[in-house]
Amino acid sequence: MKLLPGHIAVVMDGNGRWARQRGLSRNAGHRAGVEATRLLVENCVRHGIKALTLFAFSSENWNRPQQEVGLLMELFLLSLKREISRLHKNNIRVDFLGDLGAFPARLQQQINAARERTKNNDGMSLHVAVNYGGRWDILQAVKKVVHEARQGRLDVDSFSEQDFSRYLATAGVQDPDLLIRTSGEQRISNFLLWQLAYTECYFTKTLWPDFDAAELELALDAYAQRQRRFGKIAEQLKGNGENA
Repeated sequence: MKLLPGHIAVVMDGNGRWARQRGLSRNAGHRAGVEATRLLVENCVRHGIKALTLFAFSSENWNRPQQEVGLLMELFLLSLKREISRLHKNNIRVDFLGDLGAFPARLQQQINAARERTKNNDGMSLHVAVNYGGRWDILQAVKKVVHEARQGRLDVDSFSEQDFSRYLATAGVQDPDLLIRTSGEQRISNFLLWQLAYTECYFTKTLWPDFDAAELELALDAYAQRQRRFGKIAEQLKGNGENA
């Protein structure tokens, strides 16, 4: 049986280039990217993946042209309205990571409604990172830790990595086993900086709108061939019956 990741994180890149190659607007590329996202969720459910985290909108994306940012906000809102019933029907729990206070009020309302509607689902958990940055995540966690330390609510001397993880936006979620990035770029772009410490990375030149079931299989096949040592040597893993 092929070893599958429990948690997949994805940097969905290449919508603009996909559109440009076809003489289409960037907005058309983003719409095609939404369809690719829907298919990815379905295929992850089919494979029994427990958690999926999508980098939908980074804190740096605000630097894009204002018109494109506005279109992305509208597309995000429309996609939430269209997809939440399907996600709920498939027992998927939806959550959002990032500084959500920067979004328009109606989008925040839709995000809260999606969370509330799916909070009791116990199938795959879908985490959508919006207005998210890894440095922001670590900084906001540090601020919480400092505040609690000043209040005398935690012991700094015994404070561990596991303790710190509980203050991150991903609190309660296992770290990703596999990171997928499309479009040929080979960087993590300020995504889940703490959480990706031991994650296997898979980079593909495929543009995001073209990332289909076959492309996911290639990524999963590549993951199954990796040796996840976590500082150990191969002989230790074999002795424990782990994948080597």
